[in-house]
Amino acid sequence: MMETSGTGAPKLTGRGAARRWELFEELVTLLIGEGFARFTLDDLAARLRCSKRTLYGLAGSKEQLVRAVVVHFFRRATGHVEAALAAESDPVDRLAAYLRAVAAELAPVSPQFFDDVAAFGPAAEVYERNTRAAAARVQQLIAEGVAAGAFRDVQVAFAAEVITSVMVRIQQRQVAAATGLADAEAYGHLAELLLHGLVR
Repeated sequence: MMETSGTGAPKLTGRGAARRWELFEELVTLLIGEGFARFTLDDLAARLRCSKRTLYGLAGSKEQLVRAVVVHFFRRATGHVEAALAAESDPVDRLAAYLRAVAAELAPVSPQFFDDVAAFGPAAEVYERNTRAAAARVQQLIAEGVAAGAFRDVQVAFAAEVITSVMVRIQQRQVAAATGLADAEAYGHLAELLLHGLVR
């Protein structure tokens, strides 16, 4: 028996749960590497060497499957980014670690995946929500750095607004269109700009 959460990866229980989870992870790897718009469920079943029925065991439709993949990808990435952040104590190192970890999580993701996410409302909403959460985290890290005297005494709300606008433009594929930079590269450059602009 399997329950599917409406907000994330499928909750797999019962016999065969481990294999179904492995299949879901393979699906995540496939879609972030190649995108999803061009695939039908038949295509996905063929690529994953499973039946369509097995895919329907993960989610009720291709749209639900895609959304589950996107939610799972960002949840997993958030866990990795927060772990990198927790390993640092110095405010400068914490901000650098956060933004570079975001860039590292996005690095394996194909431009096609991000283009497909931007064009598919439920997936775009997940990316936007994660981008807003990341921007709020950056604002918190800047405020901590200013309070600790590690950063110049900047107007934190304004700095956060500028950063948020750039992060949203990355998420909406506008930075890629204007510069040709992949999302991961854009985050890497944002990290360098921020650190050089903030550090005393």
